Amino acid sequence: MGPIPSTLSQIPNLKKMDFADNQLSGEIPRLIYWNEVLQYLGLRNNFLVGTLSPDMCQLTGLWFFDVRGNNLTGTIPENIGNCTSYAVLDLSYNQLTGEIPFNIGFLQVATLSLQGNKLTGRIPEVIGLMQALTVLDLSDNHLTGAIPPILGNLTYTDKLYLHSNNLTGSIPPELGNMTKLGYLQLNDNQLTGKIPPELGNLEQLFELNLARNQLEGPIPENISSCVALIFFNVHGNRLNGTIPLEFHKLNRLTYLNLSSNNITGTIPVELGHIINLDRLDLSNNNISGPIPRSIGNMEHLLKLNLSGNKLSGFLPADLGNLRSIGDLDLSANQLSGPIPSELGQLQNLVSLILNNNSLSGEMPWQLTNCFSLTTLNLSYNNLSGNIPVTQNFTRFTPESFFGNPGLCGYWIGSLCGIYARQPKASVSTAAIVCISLGSVILVCVITIVLYLSNHHKPFTKGSSRKTGQGSPRLVILHMDMALYMYDDIMRMTENLNEKFIIGNGATSTVYKCDLKNCKPVAIKRLYTHYPQSLREFETELETVGSIKHRNLVSLRGYSLSPHGNLLFYDYMVNGSLWDILHGE
Repeated sequence: MGPIPSTLSQIPNLKKMDFADNQLSGEIPRLIYWNEVLQYLGLRNNFLVGTLSPDMCQLTGLWFFDVRGNNLTGTIPENIGNCTSYAVLDLSYNQLTGEIPFNIGFLQVATLSLQGNKLTGRIPEVIGLMQALTVLDLSDNHLTGAIPPILGNLTYTDKLYLHSNNLTGSIPPELGNMTKLGYLQLNDNQLTGKIPPELGNLEQLFELNLARNQLEGPIPENISSCVALIFFNVHGNRLNGTIPLEFHKLNRLTYLNLSSNNITGTIPVELGHIINLDRLDLSNNNISGPIPRSIGNMEHLLKLNLSGNKLSGFLPADLGNLRSIGDLDLSANQLSGPIPSELGQLQNLVSLILNNNSLSGEMPWQLTNCFSLTTLNLSYNNLSGNIPVTQNFTRFTPESFFGNPGLCGYWIGSLCGIYARQPKASVSTAAIVCISLGSVILVCVITIVLYLSNHHKPFTKGSSRKTGQGSPRLVILHMDMALYMYDDIMRMTENLNEKFIIGNGATSTVYKCDLKNCKPVAIKRLYTHYPQSLREFETELETVGSIKHRNLVSLRGYSLSPHGNLLFYDYMVNGSLWDILHGE
């Protein structure tokens, strides 16, 4: 903390001065520059201010000069080329301005790091004569003009970082001569033209980043000759053509980003052979056709983004093999068919984005097994059925499901509202006991009524109740059915057509009738028609209908008709007692 003492220069035989990562402030004492034996000066990551003194080249024995990460201002000294003993010169991440001096080319440094400043002007061509360079980093400045083709002479350079500037023009084909190059970052500039196929000569290249430029034309096939490539990014250009079939040769590739271009054609099946990929982004192109099943072979894939294309066909069940996947985005395509239940096997899935497609069918309940899922968007498809409300699904907002007309949700205003059928796994033991007790009581009461009605006298000639004359009467016991007549019920069920059957028993058949503006009802038709003592039968049913208990299914009404004696009671959305006890 505090300034650097100028008296340090008086220490005899001081060869190394390493004050990195402290809280030193003030200016660099000029007397330090006159230490003839000093070999190492490390001052990075402090709060030093002031300018770089021309006297810095008086350190004739110095090979390491590092002032990275301070607040130095001003320009790079014009005599910087006189620092001929330097092997490492790191002036990065300061506030240096002005142009890079021309005579910097006289340096014999192996590392020249000027990134993260405010340098302007063009890249001096003389830098192409610095044959000892292994690292050249001019990134994150305000440099303009073209990339000098003479940089191709740097045949020993391993890292060339020119990204995040305002460079224009085309990528020089001569860069293909830098045969030792391992890292080439030209992203975030204004480069135009085509990707030179000569870059395919860089067999030792690990990383090629050309993202966010204005490059055009197809991706050269012979990029696949960069067999050491592990990172390839051309996001945000104007590239066209198709995905090169030869990309499958890049078997060391872990990152492939071709997004936000004008790429057409289909996704090659061979792409699935790059089994080491952990990120694949082909989004926002014009790619069509199906998603190849071979994508499921990428067992190390962490992120897959195919959104914003014209992909069609079904989602392959093989996506369920992507056991490492965390983010899956297939939105804004033309995909159809059901959501594969195999996606429920993806235990590491955090984000599933499938909106704006034409997916249909029910949501697979297996998705509730994705316990890590925190982002879900299935909106604007053709999904139907019920949304699971168990486990982690209730965390998702209604917006995750909007635009699916047949989908029943658990929120206010959903198509099915509070009447959406809930998963049977959520029925508690107490509920099963209550349903069982209620069913037994109802069966006993109805049995007694039927027994009494069978042991009374038959109709006489003078009876005021006659069957088969006019429309049968529907007796309403609860007012929420008051808007409906017998004929309405028969019309809705097509005279009790068998397609409305939801259950059969030894003495009756049960039908479902969906009433408008009312809860659905279950219609129980007794197999035996009772012509005797109908008044007594009605009296008994009216008694049953007046009973209200939380364990009894409410009897809504009844009718004596040519179709048989009909009982109308609440439709139980959770299924029958048999369904619950047997897990059906």
